[in-house]
Amino acid sequence: MVSVSEEKRSRRRAHRFLIRLNILDAMQAVDRFPRHRQEGTYMDINTRKRKPRIIFITGGARSGKSSFALREAEKIAGKKLFIATAQPLDAEMTARIQMHRKERGQNWDTAEVPLEIGNTLKNQGACYHAILLDCLTLWLFNVMEVRAETVADDAKAAAAIDALVDDLKDIQQSPQRLNELAAIFIVSNEVGMGIVPDNRMARLFMDMAGRLNQKIAQSSDEAYLMVSGLPLQVK
Repeated sequence: MVSVSEEKRSRRRAHRFLIRLNILDAMQAVDRFPRHRQEGTYMDINTRKRKPRIIFITGGARSGKSSFALREAEKIAGKKLFIATAQPLDAEMTARIQMHRKERGQNWDTAEVPLEIGNTLKNQGACYHAILLDCLTLWLFNVMEVRAETVADDAKAAAAIDALVDDLKDIQQSPQRLNELAAIFIVSNEVGMGIVPDNRMARLFMDMAGRLNQKIAQSSDEAYLMVSGLPLQVK
């Protein structure tokens, strides 16, 4: 028979082991990026004939999504394009846009594209080595025209989502047109982890955002979930 003291010691050892395991997992998550990324480039841009990689980054509000995407994109040498879907509809959003512009610095070109991001990716992709799209959630907001005086159209949103996925597939299947483009970083918000909203419009937006994230994640080469500033690679 195992004594009470021996059982307590066994539990403490198991507890310490789990703590060490969790710390190790967190450290590995930060260092779990491909070697070519640690070396500062996704691949040799001058000799590469592969398709552009799609890197999907999602997470909650203020989880570090944009900062992580920006850091990773900065590791790619060459010209960079930031596709901004936000619209300066009020003073608070205007201040956020200005803050992010300062964070990016002078090494980035910026395209403000509230709706036609698929066409922008295909038309501008040949001119850049890295593209950062931030963010899909605001793009979906623009597509659905979520305003107090309008009724969101789920069919319209679903069609726009499918069209965007098709555009990404075209980009991946036609690498010869985008030979210089190494990677597209796509940032989105995870909005389905809270309580279910109490009105139809908000519920519809949450459902469509979940559908959008799933489809983009399936089309991506890599996917990351940001948790308190830490990137967890899920694909």
